[in-house]
Formats: sequence, C-alpha cells, structure tokens
Amino acid sequence: MRARDGVRSARRIEGRRDAVTRRFSSASARGLACLVALIAAAPQVATAATAPGSGSGDKSQYHLFNPTPRDRMRELSTDRPDVTESPHTVDAGHFQVELSLVEYIHDNSGGAELDEFVILPSNLKVGLLNNLDLQFVLEPYVYQRVRDEAGGRSVNNGLGNMQVRAKLNVWGNDGGETALAVMPYVQLPTASGDLGGTDHLEGGVIVPLAIDLPNEFGLGLMAEVDVLRDADDESYGLSFLHTAALGRPIVGGLNGYVEYVGIASRELDAGYIALVGGGLTYAMGDNAQLDGGVYFGLSDKADDFRAFLGLSLRL
Repeated sequence: MRARDGVRSARRIEGRRDAVTRRFSSASARGLACLVALIAAAPQVATAATAPGSGSGDKSQYHLFNPTPRDRMRELSTDRPDVTESPHTVDAGHFQVELSLVEYIHDNSGGAELDEFVILPSNLKVGLLNNLDLQFVLEPYVYQRVRDEAGGRSVNNGLGNMQVRAKLNVWGNDGGETALAVMPYVQLPTASGDLGGTDHLEGGVIVPLAIDLPNEFGLGLMAEVDVLRDADDESYGLSFLHTAALGRPIVGGLNGYVEYVGIASRELDAGYIALVGGGLTYAMGDNAQLDGGVYFGLSDKADDFRAFLGLSLRL
C-alpha cells in the first residue's frame, strides 16, 4: 500500500519491523529533484477529485448487489502510489486491485545494513455502497536480509501482515473542489517469524482530504492516528502520521506527484520519521493505471531508499 505499508527504522534493521512504521512502506526524495518534480507533477489522490464526469448525481440506490452502471462510474481513483490515501471510494458493486509488482527497501543504520524485497503487496477493494468500500491489504511475500559490521548476516522471509480497512467518503465522492473520507483499519498479526514484530492486533483511523487547486494542481493531505505495539512488544502507544502530496497532469494520461511524509511517535520512543519522494502514474484507459516512484529518508529513523513499480485495475 500502501499495501501500503511500513516505513522502516533502526530497530527494524536489527531484525524486526519498528511498530511505529509498520503500516506503510515509503521513503523520500531530496532537494532540487523535488523542485523539478513539483513543477511537472501531480498526485492521483488529489487530481481524482477534479473531474466527476458521468459519476455525478444521486447514486444512493446502488450497492454491492445492485452495481453502479458503467456509464455512471467515477474516474479511477487509487490509494497508491503515494502514502496519502484517496478520499474516493470504489463504485458500489465493483472491484479494484492495487499492487506493487515489487518494492525494494534499503537502509543503513546503527552499523547494520538492511535490504528488503516485498513481492506483490496488494490492496484488494470492493465497493459496498456508493460512499463505502471494504479493503484487504496483503503482503504475500517479504524477503529481508540484514548484514552487520562484523560481516554477520541474517535472513527473514515469508508472509507479511494483513490489514482490513473500510473507507467512508464524507463528501466530494462524485464531484466538487474538495473530498474527505474516514478510514478505520485493523492490522492482523499474520506475518511469519520476526517480520511482523508482534502477535497483537493493531489499528487506527485515517482521514484523507483532496483539494483542487488552480492550473490543474491538486493537493492531497492526510492525518492518521495509529495504536501500535512498542519496539519491545510490551505495550501499546500512539503514533501520528501526516502527509502532503502535490502535483498536476504532465501530458496525456501521464501524471506525477511529490510528497512529504512525517511520523511523530514519542510514546513509542522511535523519534520523528521524515521522508520526501515522488513518482509517476500513467492511465491505460478508464480502468487501469501503471505507477512507479522513489523515496528517500530525511531523518535517521527513516529508510534510506525505497523504489517500486505498481499496477491498479478496476473490474
């Protein structure tokens, strides 16, 4: 996400995920590259609100067993590739698959070096009502290799954690200059071995906001409160995640975005995590989208680098 989903920290490099950064997988981009991308880019989460198209009008009569007709569906809106979620739901009675073909994460911290590959992390969605969808976020296979200063090496691999999420659009689902949603989620401890870091349930609430700006720019903002286990898996603590994504269409179906991600989690003793990055999306018709991006960490606790290539399909 973010099948999405786990910015890594120094604790994870020691062989487990940091509880604060387990929900999404992201990093950041720096300096001049961000400025150049900002001029020429746009996040799908924000631009999806700009054109309601034939999806506008009263569609409250549609639900899982009475699907929205194809000619009344909204434009494709995805929760990837950026960390900032979209406030728009999947149309009632329709399905959407959002996945990374592969994600690569690298971090060097505390004298240890981490390389991680996540294969086919996926967000499987179904539209229940016109303003409500249900999501299942999966990490089918995670491979993690850690090397220490002395040359020692350890490997963890297997199934990652699973999340069950619901997205309720509050306004702006079918048009308007702004859109807001509320997304509660629960994370299930399904990960193999040390990959998950805990055998306890975790969860939180996500609130994404999309705003149309002049000159085809769009702004996506998100606030999230998570209830997570600490690094020693002894107690729960709160984490506050906040993001901002900005961009615009480039040409044809090509869009781009830049994004800042911050995580404050004093209760979990993990410090402040800061990232900035960007990427591109390419629309292949009305129901398919390719994407890719890179992120770099701005703070010591964030992953140094992350790259991904993904695909979204609506059925």
